[in-house]
Amino acid sequence: MKFKIIPTLVYLCLLPTLIALGMWQLDRSEQKRAFLKEQERALATETLHLSTAIEHNTEALRYRNVDVTGRYDVAHQFLIDNQISDGKAGYFVLTPFILTGETKAVLVNRGWIPLNQNRSILPDLQINKAEAIIAGRINNFPSVGIKLAGAEIPTEGWPSIVQVVDSDVLAKKLGYSLFQFQIELAKELPDGYKREWHTSTIMQPEQHTAYAIQWFALALTLTILFIWYSFKNNDAKSKK
Repeated sequence: MKFKIIPTLVYLCLLPTLIALGMWQLDRSEQKRAFLKEQERALATETLHLSTAIEHNTEALRYRNVDVTGRYDVAHQFLIDNQISDGKAGYFVLTPFILTGETKAVLVNRGWIPLNQNRSILPDLQINKAEAIIAGRINNFPSVGIKLAGAEIPTEGWPSIVQVVDSDVLAKKLGYSLFQFQIELAKELPDGYKREWHTSTIMQPEQHTAYAIQWFALALTLTILFIWYSFKNNDAKSKK
């Protein structure tokens, strides 16, 4: 059997690509399964009492339930801009919580609050009781799709608006050190706003597996079509 050069080259280029895409989706599926298991493990472990002795491995601590004793730094709060909830624009409120007997704080995400009609008027972020024992879960700071230059620089004054949270930059503005993660304030606690904390999975493992099957099916279809075309082409030549 003789194969035409151009169809053969196209086939040999497309087939490895389709197979590679299928393998990549299978790999992503395994990664998501491992990620979900890690989430379940973190949520099932006993509540962690936050102290300065805790290591700064955010990924190892992510989704751990935590409690901490200290006080809110009410005078110095941050608003994370461009946060959407139910189609409405607003802020996440980040309030430093200084650990008792320490000069270190953790940023507490107290929830989502809508924008005022006049954007120049910032929301009132008062807290009923600065001294408190709070609880919540550890998580990364909210992420953005595209980070613009200077997005991590907070505005002057208080509350200070920031687009992207860099705890080192915010610590410099505050004048004391911060943990590299946030605590999402538990829904049942006071002094919070709208709190709908989600466990980020983006896409379930089964979806990745389904996409992998589709890529492999395309590879098989391409192979069948190539073989059929080659036989048909050779039959046509033999009849001449």
